[in-house]
Amino acid sequence: MNAAESMFDSQWMARALRLAERGLLTTTPNPRVGCILVKDGISVGEGWHERAGEPHAEPHALRMADAKAKGATAYVTLEPCSHYGRTPPCTDALIAAGISRVVVAMQDPNPLVSGKGLAKLRDVGIEVECGLMETEARTLNIGFVKRMTSGMPWVRSKIAASLDGRTALANGESQWITGEAARRDVHGWRARSCAVMTGIDTVLKDDAQLSVRHIPTTRQPLRVVLDSHLRIPYSAKIFQGGQVLIVTATPDANKISLLEQAGSMVAVLADENGQVDLHAAIRHLASIGCNEVLVEAGGTLNGALLQAGLVDELVIYFAPQLLGDFARGIAQLGELEKLDQRINLEWQDVRHVGKDLRIVVKVTQSHLALGEG
Repeated sequence: MNAAESMFDSQWMARALRLAERGLLTTTPNPRVGCILVKDGISVGEGWHERAGEPHAEPHALRMADAKAKGATAYVTLEPCSHYGRTPPCTDALIAAGISRVVVAMQDPNPLVSGKGLAKLRDVGIEVECGLMETEARTLNIGFVKRMTSGMPWVRSKIAASLDGRTALANGESQWITGEAARRDVHGWRARSCAVMTGIDTVLKDDAQLSVRHIPTTRQPLRVVLDSHLRIPYSAKIFQGGQVLIVTATPDANKISLLEQAGSMVAVLADENGQVDLHAAIRHLASIGCNEVLVEAGGTLNGALLQAGLVDELVIYFAPQLLGDFARGIAQLGELEKLDQRINLEWQDVRHVGKDLRIVVKVTQSHLALGEG
């Protein structure tokens, strides 16, 4: 392939990725996928996967192209499926339409598909290329990829803090440290997440709904409360407007029955200390199809998740103010005696959101979780 052809392919794949982004808030538990069909240098059909149970990106593009699909090149952001799920195999549709070439951004990490779709296309003589703009495709489906390869979701913790890293006064007062623009921005993170998770102390203190309200959405994330001793009141606002999962360590059949009658789900996942088993809780969320989990909690739960190596990414909104030494910190990590015990982070994005600064960092390694030092 010469440089001109490579540039040509990259331009169309970039378009397919933009199409895939249209499903950012709606496709869960499925991946976000875009497809564009190109013939004689022009687009003849395009589509994206909108929601689980509905047609994938390829059938949408093929329907638009109709007879023009014959001999076209398909640019797809994820390997076309080759198995029957809720919808028929996309590979069969591409073959039947007479597609001559398929360019794929990345192989599907789902064991049901991985490599099989590409092989099926090659077996009938279709030219197949894989790996173009793979990094971008993986980033778009970061939670789906992690769930399929590790059995765990991508866990992202949102934190609002002062410039000196404080999230609340010593007495617990925290509304509001950040401005309205930052608070609205959080709803975008909620909307793309499969679940929003918090601890019982946050529910008891703030009585927050943790729902998406400030941006248009057709889907509310699952709200998850870690409540070891089932202290949650039945009148809590979090029970309003969407599914709720209570994860507890208390097998109290009467309380669990009342919570289930109120419409919530309950999972009993206890560790050896009689607290919620954090690893089991996060693994359970993956088992019910959660790709991305947003944590909105205080320093106790943030610290416990970080120490357990369960946080993949931090989204921190820093407000231009100082709250002082006695205010509460971002995460309770205990005393570190050596720098080798620190949690290492990698910059992902830094930008202004209103009057505040939003920093996104990836957790690259936690020596606390590894038990080092």
